[in-house]
Amino acid sequence: MAKQAAAKALGVSLEEAREIILAGEQKAHEIGVPMNIAVVDAGANLVAFARMDGAWIGSIDIAQNKAFTSRAFNIETGALAEHSQSGGQFFGIHASNHGRIMIFAGGVPLKRDGEVVGAVGVSGGLGKEDQAVAEAAAARFAS
Repeated sequence: MAKQAAAKALGVSLEEAREIILAGEQKAHEIGVPMNIAVVDAGANLVAFARMDGAWIGSIDIAQNKAFTSRAFNIETGALAEHSQSGGQFFGIHASNHGRIMIFAGGVPLKRDGEVVGAVGVSGGLGKEDQAVAEAAAARFAS
């Protein structure tokens, strides 16, 4: 019981991360696109990761960095992209944090009681596909 309480204090337990990934995998199967799915805790530390059979190897790092970005700034990565275009208030942000910042769709914060406690990052398809899978995964956490 103490371990579960400690995990909740960090944001996302391993058990919860596995459920989040399962929901993402289900959505990815539904749309027919294999994905890389990463879940981070409140400190943006990787809790769990899955690379579906056939998912792009190059997207492993991207999925993990989308989760990091979403938690680091408490925003969906697609929304951050809108503000980071030339002339935008966050133009150039992608070069910060040693290049870990991802500014395209597929990173979604995970909230508990209105507070961001982690994030999920998805990569392997088009932006709208990554976003759909990330949203489905995040919805499992919220339910």
